Amino acid sequence: MEALLAFAAALLALRFAGELLGRARERHSQALLAWSASLFAYALASGALAWGAAAGWSDAAFRVYYLAGGLLTAPLLGTGSLLLAGKRWAGPLAVGYVGLAIGIALAMPLTAHFAGTAIPAAQDHLDFFPARLVAILANSLGTLAVVVVAVRSFRRRPLGNALILLGTGIAAAGSAVAGLGVAATSLFVALAALVLYAGFLAASGVPIPRLRVRAAPG
Repeated sequence: MEALLAFAAALLALRFAGELLGRARERHSQALLAWSASLFAYALASGALAWGAAAGWSDAAFRVYYLAGGLLTAPLLGTGSLLLAGKRWAGPLAVGYVGLAIGIALAMPLTAHFAGTAIPAAQDHLDFFPARLVAILANSLGTLAVVVVAVRSFRRRPLGNALILLGTGIAAAGSAVAGLGVAATSLFVALAALVLYAGFLAASGVPIPRLRVRAAPG
């Protein structure tokens, strides 16, 4: 059941990432492109959760989970906010950082073996330097960028900024409650992806699609 919930959250985040990518191509928006990448990383992290819950955690599953969820999601989210604010230097910087993050995830030594399906704690399997230090700095700076841009432009984009701040808070809360298990974390992933998706669209001036429910025949 936990694996199914994590997989469903991954599919939801992936769907939203694809929708944003299409919007980014239509509007030639670098901000939407970066936000699409952040949701894709979020989907990949949730997919790794499903992998670990279904087959047990392994070195490969943990590296994917840490790369996508620990190293990429928040920095790419911050990159999108900076690009929306007109900081064009954020794009090339993000590309360089993604390369660095991939290198760290591939090369980082793991200090303990994995057992079971519970979400592994990073401090139990990674040295502080470089992987955990880089994750702390990148997540802090990414979140700071989101908050600063949202606060400074709140009057111009109140709905979008409010949703982005809320979605960022939900995502952070999901990371904080990882010890409660895959099911709880997956619910936070799904909710954060939904709120962030709506916030990204609203902040970019794109109408938020309405959910349509078809009545059953007969």
